[in-house]
Amino acid sequence: MSDRAPDYVYVIYIAARADTVWNGLLDRELTEAYWGHYNVSDWKPGSAWEHVRSDGSCTVDILGKVVEIDPPRRLVISWAFPHEAQDETKVSRVTFELTPLGPDTRLKVIHSDLEPGSEMQKGIADGWPAVLSNLKTLLETGRTLSDDMWSSVSGDEQAAGEASP
Repeated sequence: MSDRAPDYVYVIYIAARADTVWNGLLDRELTEAYWGHYNVSDWKPGSAWEHVRSDGSCTVDILGKVVEIDPPRRLVISWAFPHEAQDETKVSRVTFELTPLGPDTRLKVIHSDLEPGSEMQKGIADGWPAVLSNLKTLLETGRTLSDDMWSSVSGDEQAAGEASP
């Protein structure tokens, strides 16, 4: 895949054990709380996964396949808009790497194989930091960030064609 944008890499440190952070990436109730979506999959290599809005509409905003899974240390998934999933040039890849640091965890997210200038590339630049900050806040405090923060991100996401994570 030549002509790809540089990888987007985001690292965050969370005051929670790796298994707790791992659960935060997969658990429906937790993902609904901090992401506004839940992820549907059996989490086996080769299985499909869907990123579904938690507003009751059952709208799938992102989908892909589980490429690699090694709980609670590594998850690799393909990532695409439903209407672009059959076009390999539009499919990107997200890698979650969790490194235990005693009672804390280093979470590294690498979003790669992005099409330069695409709506996906534009959307993830604001989307990943917002989502991962909300995950961190939820796991460390038991609450999410204020709704004021999310209303501004939601507007940006809609302008970017719902490209955020």
